[in-house]
Amino acid sequence: MKNTKNKMIAIAVLLVAFSGNSFAQQTATNSDATAATNIVTPIALSNTASMNFGNVVASAAGGTVVLATNAGLTPTGVTLLSGVTATAAEFTVTGDAGFTYYVTLPGNTDVVLAKSGATSMALTDFTENSTGALTGGTETFQVGATLHVGAAQTAGAYVSTGFDVTVTYN
Repeated sequence: MKNTKNKMIAIAVLLVAFSGNSFAQQTATNSDATAATNIVTPIALSNTASMNFGNVVASAAGGTVVLATNAGLTPTGVTLLSGVTATAAEFTVTGDAGFTYYVTLPGNTDVVLAKSGATSMALTDFTENSTGALTGGTETFQVGATLHVGAAQTAGAYVSTGFDVTVTYN
């Protein structure tokens, strides 16, 4: 009898345990949701012209030459001579039409013009004239900077290593 009573209790417990599932709510499914993406053309940048400050005559005190994005030169404390046409660096950016981007230029300690056996000259205060808009998927912009000519700078051709200009989608 004790065995039968224990079996009845065990069966009752099992029935109660499994009966909870029969009172559970039904689930609902909606398959109207979708997923989508747009693969954007990678942004690219090419250098189409290098920066050139032209012919500069150093002075005893030194000075600067500001190269504007339109290739205009503004000397202070030095003299400019003809013979070499000044050019701002020029870059063409390409990507998806209608997107915008921003330009990152070198810092004030990143670029120097060097000549073997001479004191180097720094480029600072880089500027650019991009609109930041890829109208038609492309834009060309120019980069200028300020050249710092040392006091009694040694004559000769000075060249920098390549410098980084970066474009990034907004």
